[in-house]
Amino acid sequence: MKIDIITCLPNLFEGPMTQSIIRRSMDKGLVELKIHDLRDYAANKHKHVDDYAFGGGAGMVLMLEPIDKCISNLKSKRDYDEVIYLTPDGTTYNQSIANQLSLQKNLILICGHYKGVDQRVRDHLITKEISIGDYVLSGGELAAMVLADSLIRLVPGVLNNETSALSDSFQDNLLAPPIYTRPSEYKGWKVPEVLSSGHEANIEAWRYEQALKKTEKRRPDLLK
Repeated sequence: MKIDIITCLPNLFEGPMTQSIIRRSMDKGLVELKIHDLRDYAANKHKHVDDYAFGGGAGMVLMLEPIDKCISNLKSKRDYDEVIYLTPDGTTYNQSIANQLSLQKNLILICGHYKGVDQRVRDHLITKEISIGDYVLSGGELAAMVLADSLIRLVPGVLNNETSALSDSFQDNLLAPPIYTRPSEYKGWKVPEVLSSGHEANIEAWRYEQALKKTEKRRPDLLK
């Protein structure tokens, strides 16, 4: 999988995108992640990529031209399955969308900033708009990190245990069941006996029952 992220604040990605699972996935050659500085495509000598909104109003808007130039440059090198704009008013992101996008080979993520992007970017250049929740961030960079992380961990070979991602919360519309590790007893708090029984069928039945109970209590909307 190749993910290209377009941003006016590339330094924000230096830490999160170079550690842990993401770093290992790139070292293995399973994922290629590149950050593109939008200011490299600015047409003015001061490298400005934002301007005031037509009609007035508070806040600046990311300009159409540098975004178009960056996307055109990327598309000249390969075909992309999706060009995704991270925005609070996009489709709310969930595990089902993550599963679908993880099957794609080439993705572009566009990080909005300030008051967002020129509407013509949304009308003509992007194929999908995604929100990671009903709240507003200072920019789309954090949302792009969330999206990229959730996709990369689903790429075959990234996780050491191939079945790990399949047991995560929201797979099959259920929250994950409780999990335990050593010691089996601490301060009188014990691990459920079934988990150390070695009886695989009973363990799976217990996990499903617990996942169902947890979902009914915390997220009944997932069961509708």
